[in-house]
Amino acid sequence: MFMGEFKHQLDAKGRLIVPSKFRDELAGHFIITRGLDQCLFGYPLDEWAQMEQKMSTLPLTRKDARKFMRMFFSGAAEVEVDKQGRINIPANLREYAGLKKECTVIGVAHRIEIWDTDKWTSFYDDSEAHYEDIAEELIDFDL
Repeated sequence: MFMGEFKHQLDAKGRLIVPSKFRDELAGHFIITRGLDQCLFGYPLDEWAQMEQKMSTLPLTRKDARKFMRMFFSGAAEVEVDKQGRINIPANLREYAGLKKECTVIGVAHRIEIWDTDKWTSFYDDSEAHYEDIAEELIDFDL
């Protein structure tokens, strides 16, 4: 399980340090792709396989399903953690997430997310202000 929040800097070559707490579970390489809310999602290979399986059940006759699958899979890239604990994030994904220098990597249960720190701070501040309201909305999910 991934959890926690870590700040790292993107270098001039588009490399980012993967938090050491996440490296073992990511097993040296993993998949990153476009996430939601303008961040990147990172999945261990076994979780990625499960996502592929779930997505294969989406009806191709639904326009929104086709659009989502195209965006999700076309942005996917397998990345490898180097000896310094860094990954090279492809330019198209850096552009999508607006990654410049300061990045925040967070653990979200079965995936990691990579955020531009300013965007993460804004998202976090807004969500924190509405945390209890969000919790009430999720009551139907038996949490």
